[in-house]
Formats: sequence, C-alpha cells, structure tokens
Amino acid sequence: MKIWTSEHTFNHPWETVAQAAWRKYPNPMNTAVIGTDVVDRRVVDGILHTHRLVSSKWGFPRWAQSLVGSTNICYASERSEVDPKSRQMIMKTRNLTFCSFIAVDETVSYQCHPQDPAKTLLKQEAVVMVQGVPLNNYMEDMLASKISLNAGKGRQAIEWVIGKIDAEMKELASSAAKSTDELITQTKKSLDDITTSARKSMDEISSAAKKSLDDLSSFKPRTNQNIPKF
Repeated sequence: MKIWTSEHTFNHPWETVAQAAWRKYPNPMNTAVIGTDVVDRRVVDGILHTHRLVSSKWGFPRWAQSLVGSTNICYASERSEVDPKSRQMIMKTRNLTFCSFIAVDETVSYQCHPQDPAKTLLKQEAVVMVQGVPLNNYMEDMLASKISLNAGKGRQAIEWVIGKIDAEMKELASSAAKSTDELITQTKKSLDDITTSARKSMDEISSAAKKSLDDLSSFKPRTNQNIPKF
C-alpha cells in the first residue's frame, strides 16, 4: 500500500476556487479525463451532496495491461460535499475499473485558509493498493507517481478555469455596460421624439387657433335691411 499526500495554497477566495473545481473538466492540462456525469445531487441541511461518474484514460503500459487487463475508458465514482457555511468542499473518488486488482482512494478538500480568508487551502491524499497480481509494489509506485503528476496538472487547471471565469465576468460586465448605454441612447431618442411630437402638436394647435381667430375677424354680420319686417 502506498499513501500520497500534498498541500497547496491558492491565492483566491474559497468561493472562486470551489466554483472552478466544479468546472475543472474538460481542460487542456488534464486531457486524460474525458467526461463527468452527475448520477445524483441533493441538498441536505444546507450541504450539497453530489455523486458523479468520472470517465478517463489511465494509459497503462503494455506490461501492466498484460497483468490487469486493458480498456479504452476507465471509470471512477466521485462523491462530494459542499458546505458554503463552513466554506469547505470535500471530494472522495474511488476507481470502478480494475477494482478486482487495484484500489485507488483519493480525497481532495478545498477549505478557507486558516491564516488568510482571501486564500484557499487544498489538501490531497491518495491511498493506492494493488493485490492479486505480480509486481504489485512496482505498480503501486507507478500509480502514486501518476497521481502526483496529475495533481500538479490539476492545480494548473484550477488556475486556468479561474482565468476563464474572470474573462467571462469581464465580458458580462462589458456587455451590461453596452446594454445600459444603448438603453440610455434609446431612451433619449424616445424623449426627443416625444418632445418633437409634442412641439409639432402645439404648433398645429396654435396654427388652428390663429386660423379660427382670423376667420372670426373676417366674418361680417348681416345688415338690418335683410331682416324681414312684420
């Protein structure tokens, strides 16, 4: 059995890192992971519980495939808990493929850094056990090294996703500002149209009133001789 552990500090608040962890796959760093599917998701006492199926390619060398078998896609079960109140996210993953010979239990936690609330502390632990096949110790070392390599890529992927989120937020803010400018321009145009229309209506009313006064001024009443006498 091999036990691998690691810690890393992200210079981002927990909410940002937790969001990036959900959007971690796919990414150009961890190309071995080809998909994640949600099996179950529910909220219990304010804690989000999620069960996902993770699809990946392990890329075993030929000698290892001859011992445990070969497959194009490997599957793992991932169960996670997100507690926004305590600002903690825990993910536990175990392989489903090759489970007759190999057991890889990995635990990843993201929590608010105890010394700096503006940062996030990442803790990782993996327990690797290979049994029932020759060269089990060698295979355990190989898997532990692969986990360590992928962990480094995973941290880079988190930073990549955070950069992507920041770009999306800037684009959204720019779009919102543009929409506001367009709304102000449209509102000003509408007010100008209303003012022009109102001014035109007043001019028409004034013109009609003037014409009526002119008509009254030009009106001559009939003389008395035209009035019949009785």
